[in-house]
Amino acid sequence: MGWIDHVRGVLTAEAQPLPPMAGVRGIGWLPHVAVVAGATVLGLTGADGPATMLAAVHAVTLVVALRRPVPAWWLSLALLVAIPVVHPPSPANQLWAPVVHAGVLLLVALRNPPGVAMVAVGISVVAVAGLGVAGGRAGSWQIVAFAIVIFGLAAVAGGARWSHRRTRERLARERSQRVLLEERARIARELHDVVAHHMSLVAIQADAAPHRVAEPPEELVAAFAGIRAGALEALKELRQVLGVLREGGPAPDGPQPGLDQLDDVLVQVREAGLDVTATVGGVRRRLPPSVELSAFRIVQEALSNTLRHAPGSRATVDIAHSDAGLRVRVVNGPASRPAGERGRSGHGLLGMRERVAMLGGDLAAGPTPDGGYEVSALLPVGEDPR
Repeated sequence: MGWIDHVRGVLTAEAQPLPPMAGVRGIGWLPHVAVVAGATVLGLTGADGPATMLAAVHAVTLVVALRRPVPAWWLSLALLVAIPVVHPPSPANQLWAPVVHAGVLLLVALRNPPGVAMVAVGISVVAVAGLGVAGGRAGSWQIVAFAIVIFGLAAVAGGARWSHRRTRERLARERSQRVLLEERARIARELHDVVAHHMSLVAIQADAAPHRVAEPPEELVAAFAGIRAGALEALKELRQVLGVLREGGPAPDGPQPGLDQLDDVLVQVREAGLDVTATVGGVRRRLPPSVELSAFRIVQEALSNTLRHAPGSRATVDIAHSDAGLRVRVVNGPASRPAGERGRSGHGLLGMRERVAMLGGDLAAGPTPDGGYEVSALLPVGEDPR
């Protein structure tokens, strides 16, 4: 926050109400009551003579500062200058106006950054010093020095309290964030244990299933081998991702999948019964790892959705390299048989949108006129955001 912002801070008229005091219940409004009581006492003991009414108004600025400290400070500053001009106070009352103004400065410092409070103090010091030069209307130079000291002390005290409150709020936010991360870690541990257990069972059963049949067909053996390989690959990626939260350690250093592994995905979905073709256009170039990974996951998720939601359909995958970025387009036709209950829910599309948004790209997804579905994403190819 620069000095221009600090100067703007003393020009605001917005409400900055002083919150109740945190701590013991029942005394939260004690500071407000103390300010009102102090303003009442000061209003009754203000300047004498023609300036009595101005002094009463000056004391009221303390109450106004409870809600709008900056406008109250401007009004207090004006009265700090006006009261000695209208009628110089008696020697016994010369400290009164600076004390009221110091109270207003304290309330300004409690609700604004220290820089704003220091600008307010600087302007106040100039005003008091000007009165001292102008024929001693603010009193002796000892009174002027006293006013400058209490103005500074008020700003320092208020600034210290402001900084303490901001630190406490930051610690509260960090504590809430830590609780959230701990809860996520707990969920990740449970998810890891449950899903890893079942995926391990799938791999074991797929490995043992061909041995339960005498002379099983080669197609059956190949199908179960594909199931086992897919389960083991999923288990590996699950441990890589969720194991980070489970152990609380750093992310794995192993290479993430990219477009080079896209052929493996196509082979897997073809073995699962999906008729899919893929084309790659444009001049290939080196892509950031985040773009490679996002493109791979979008194609993988779109084809998985096709298997679930449109069994028996045909799908096409188009990868196009251009100056605008990497265009990924997956289109499938209508299903040739019912999808069943397992194809009715999921979070794949949401995950795609999050990946594309992270890269600053665009994603469009929706049904096609022939009853199929299309997913199209444009991934900007710039510096890797990670």
